[in-house]
Amino acid sequence: MNYLAHGYRFLDSPLMLAGTAVPDWLSVVDRSVRMRSRRIRPQLDQLDGAVRSIAEGTLQHLADDDLFHSSAVFQKLESALSAGFRQLMPDRFDHRPAFLGHIVVELLLDWYISVRHPGILDQWYAALETVCPQQIQSAVNLLSPRQTELLAPFIRRFLEARVMHDYADDDRLLVRLNQVLRRVTLEPLEDHFLAVLAEGRQLVYRHGADLLMAVEGESASRAGQ
Repeated sequence: MNYLAHGYRFLDSPLMLAGTAVPDWLSVVDRSVRMRSRRIRPQLDQLDGAVRSIAEGTLQHLADDDLFHSSAVFQKLESALSAGFRQLMPDRFDHRPAFLGHIVVELLLDWYISVRHPGILDQWYAALETVCPQQIQSAVNLLSPRQTELLAPFIRRFLEARVMHDYADDDRLLVRLNQVLRRVTLEPLEDHFLAVLAEGRQLVYRHGADLLMAVEGESASRAGQ
């Protein structure tokens, strides 16, 4: 799952919303800092205020990922997208098809949510803009054994860039994917891969509700316990 899919249910709690974004922010800006449930959960009863809300959001992210990535519908779409990329990347040692099959489903699910709920993407950004990036970084440094000074500046740049608006268009999505590929030192994609993105967009649109249900249904059942 990506940023919007993790957080759109928590727009009324900006600090928890920020927590749902923390693991993905760290994966971009400082991979040495890892958020782990086994470390955060034992601390939870001793936390309060903003730190607790951010910790709860981070735990929500980690639990959502476990449910989402193990769901049959995600694995089906991930496989279909990976196969589409593999047809254009026949080298069996090319790591990009599996990587792209995974992240393209996640990015397009954010697009699907924005179509399903018009205006929600701007609401997501607006809610996060009410939280101080330095406060988020301080909470992370309390929850993690490793410290970072890179997170707060990155959050400010992230909120200015508003990259998720680009997921609505295949050409702009390709640009964003190539930024990711360069960051992980993989070869960028050429324009003929747009056909795979268009096919993936149709798949996610048809199965988006099922993708979300894999997480929302389980979250609802836990809330009722």
